[in-house]
Amino acid sequence: MSQVISEKKGAVGHVILSNVAKMNAMTMHMWQAVPLALQTFDKDPEIRVIVISGDGDKAFISGADISQFDQLRGTEDAQAQYNAAVNAAYMAPILCSKPVVASIRGYCFGGGLGFAASCDVRICAEDAQFRMPAARLGLGYDPKGVKRFMDILGAANTADIFYSARRFDAKDALRMGFVSQVHSVEDLPVKTQEYVQLISENAPLTMAAAKFAIRQGLMDESEKDLDRAKQMVKDCFSSEDYKEGRKAFAEKRLPNFRGV
Repeated sequence: MSQVISEKKGAVGHVILSNVAKMNAMTMHMWQAVPLALQTFDKDPEIRVIVISGDGDKAFISGADISQFDQLRGTEDAQAQYNAAVNAAYMAPILCSKPVVASIRGYCFGGGLGFAASCDVRICAEDAQFRMPAARLGLGYDPKGVKRFMDILGAANTADIFYSARRFDAKDALRMGFVSQVHSVEDLPVKTQEYVQLISENAPLTMAAAKFAIRQGLMDESEKDLDRAKQMVKDCFSSEDYKEGRKAFAEKRLPNFRGV
């Protein structure tokens, strides 16, 4: 059974991509379910950070479910509809105002690699394996998707993984900057939880402003909304959370931010 599972644990929203029989290969239904799951957590004021992971211990996402390709990608119209669903899923972490962290075990191939690239931060286990196999399938890759890899990896590393279609491991992913942390398989859940707990204690308005500013920095000039970015910074300085942060610092205690 393929599904996208949402679990709320305190201030952390968990999105679990589940298709265990096929190493979490993404079906059309799963691509379509991702935006709703993220939007639901984004609207929940109690959620401060979102973690995305794959079900089981074999894969984050092993790629798209190729068994659906003939039916869902066999014609130009069908291909356009499929691509629209995938692109909407890729954009969901980017458009989410809250930090989105990918916690990666096992295979992270193709569409899984592209989806992970859309998350804000990527953490992986030592058993993680990455691959962009588009050149082995004869698939064209959307230029905006290629740019996301270039923003993370740079042009040379992006060319390497696209041209060679080779597998690369956690050590290589860390060297290229695709992931920011590598942990043992046993430690990954704990280390992920420690990291997102740290994020969840911080000021929501500040994180939202920072995420929006980062996004502006990666956009073409014609797409930027710098006025909004500046307003979000002003909103931080006029917020109750800013008062609480200063007070907590003076009192040497953990601040109680409320996002207002």
